[in-house]
Amino acid sequence: MDRPDAGSGAGGPDRPRGQPEQQEFAGMPARLYPCTPTRLSTWLDCPRRYRFAYLDRPTPAKGPPWAHNSVGAAVHSALADWWRLSRAARTAEAGATAVRQRWLAEGFRDTGQSLQHRESAAGWVRRYLEGVDPAIEPVGVERVVSTPTRTLVLSGRVDRIDERPDAGGGRELVIVDYKTGRRPPEPDDARSSLALGIYAVAAARTLRRPCWRVELHHLPSGTLSAAVHTPAALARKVGEAESVAADAAAADRSFREGRTGPEVFPPRPSPMCSWCDWRRWCPEGQAAAPDVEPWAGLTGFPQPRP
Repeated sequence: MDRPDAGSGAGGPDRPRGQPEQQEFAGMPARLYPCTPTRLSTWLDCPRRYRFAYLDRPTPAKGPPWAHNSVGAAVHSALADWWRLSRAARTAEAGATAVRQRWLAEGFRDTGQSLQHRESAAGWVRRYLEGVDPAIEPVGVERVVSTPTRTLVLSGRVDRIDERPDAGGGRELVIVDYKTGRRPPEPDDARSSLALGIYAVAAARTLRRPCWRVELHHLPSGTLSAAVHTPAALARKVGEAESVAADAAAADRSFREGRTGPEVFPPRPSPMCSWCDWRRWCPEGQAAAPDVEPWAGLTGFPQPRP
């Protein structure tokens, strides 16, 4: 699960606030632009939201916390905690207990609603871990991976990295990304995911082992979406990331030059504006979609598969 870039303020991505920008001289190679899949997807979704999240300092105040984000954070933390237990302690029930220990009560209507969804999430994790072999150690849990390209430094934090036998009798890495949203992944979601492709390329470089397979594990439904990439497919993912990042980097430069208006950072109104953290600062988003309660994302979860 990718995290937003740290320290990516108006002074430039990933440079601590207040640190002067490095001067460039003739003949110097262009600096690589550091970014994560979250940064790229935010730019694609809405340049105005990108400005609020990554460039404006101080960052505009967000709206209230979302209950569905609290659920997702607790589940991800619990699964990471589970792998840190001793092998003998890694039981399915221990995973459910970890959800309760990691629970966040933010964004819910009341205590009763919070407790109801806490137990639902504990049940998701229990069922999921019943199908996981606790003796097979992952190569990484919440592991940061990174890789340079011609123009970028791509990085991200991966929920889990497994090592499994490959078709040729060797060993390869597998990217595992946990999902807790209402919509189960479609069969092609893993293949089309830019983030998973970036994680595969970065994991292969960081850990110096091949990585072709990527998986989405949807805990509420028990659904798995997987894809096995080819070198050409991963090269296309890198090219896509470089193309998106070129536009984001140009917008960053415009921001530093004082051009911060909608000609550079236009809003992209859609029904998703109901869920934007910075909705209060965007008239176009308010007009495009209605207000929703912070717990509205809790309804409509699929039933788990038997």
